[in-house]
Parts: sequence; structure tokens; C-alpha cells
Amino acid sequence: MRIKFDEQLEILNNELTEMGFLVEKAITSAVDALRKNDKDLAQQAIAFDSEIDQKEKDIEAICLRLLLHQQPVATDLRKVSSALKMITDMERIGDMASDISEITMMDSELLAVSNLEHISQMEKETIQMVNESIKAFVKKDIQLAQKVIDDDDIVDALFEKVKSDLIEIMRTDVSVCNGAVDLLMVAKYFERIGDHATNIAEWVLFSIEGTHVE
Repeated sequence: MRIKFDEQLEILNNELTEMGFLVEKAITSAVDALRKNDKDLAQQAIAFDSEIDQKEKDIEAICLRLLLHQQPVATDLRKVSSALKMITDMERIGDMASDISEITMMDSELLAVSNLEHISQMEKETIQMVNESIKAFVKKDIQLAQKVIDDDDIVDALFEKVKSDLIEIMRTDVSVCNGAVDLLMVAKYFERIGDHATNIAEWVLFSIEGTHVE
């Protein structure tokens, strides 16, 4: 019975890792489309959302089978219940990556993202947070999970800098206000992605230690 449970738990870990990869790919593709102001590429990036949604359903099915057939308790139960919580946050991250691409699809006045250092840093930080939060779960790494939680402060600080950058740009040239507002929305999506990665890391801590910080 224990061997069977461990085998299914390994499948769960692999599926979570794959979902994390899809989420990362969705974010990087959305940003690539944004940088190039490429609507065709943005449409391709949006397509990742349906793959992520399907992966969420697959993982839900695995978790429910584990709960119904294996009836885990204590630490094992926390692992499965945490995975169910994590995929909800991962699915929302996928939605936000899609929303970024939607902005690219609709707006032809976006400012050149390559000229905005802080929004590029937000992109890198949030992708890293997502990646490390999944790794922390698979490796049962408390320190890595805590690092993700701490890194959210970096993303929040970068968001404030992006706001300052865009306000200064609008003061200098009012003709770019629409594009600047849309980029501010993009930055807000990154800030929220960081929040969801933090949620994932907090569920990792719960799966290991049995406590969850609200």
C-alpha cells in the first residue's frame, strides 16, 4: 500500500513540475510577444492557458484518487491537500499570462518594454519565484519556500519603481499615456503573479510543517 502511494505521489510531483513548466512558458511567451508587439505571438501565448487548465484538471483527478483510494493521513494528507491549493494559484498565474497577451493583442501604442528596466526585472523575478516554489514542493525544501516568500518584497518594490517610471514618462510625453497605462496593468499582473507564487510557497511550508501563514 505504501509503495503504491509513493508511486502515485511521484506522478503527482511530476505533473506539478510539468504544470510549473507550462506556467513559466506562458509568462515568457507573453512577455516575448509584449516586447515585440507581436499579435501573432501573443495569440500563441494565449493558447498556453487551455493547456494549463487541462493540467489543473489532470492533477485534481490524481489528488482525488489519492484521497479516495489511499486515504492519506498526517503529512501525506497535507501533501495532497497542498497540491490542490497550489494548482489553483498556478492556474491563476496562467490566466494572468494570458491577460498580458490580451493587452498586446488590443494595444498598438505600447511603449518599448526593453526600455523599461524595472518591468524586465519584475518579469525575471516572478518567473524565478514560480519556478522555485514548485521546486520547493517537490524537494520538500523549507529554505527555498521561505526564499520565495521573502522575494515577494522585491517584486512589490519593483512594482513601485515601475509606477514611478511610467508616471515620469507620461509627464514628459502625454501622447503615450494609453500605452503607459496598459504597461502599468502588465506590471500589476506581474505583482499579482508574485503573490500567487508566494501562496504556493506558503502551501509548501504547510505540507511540510503543518502550519499555514495567512
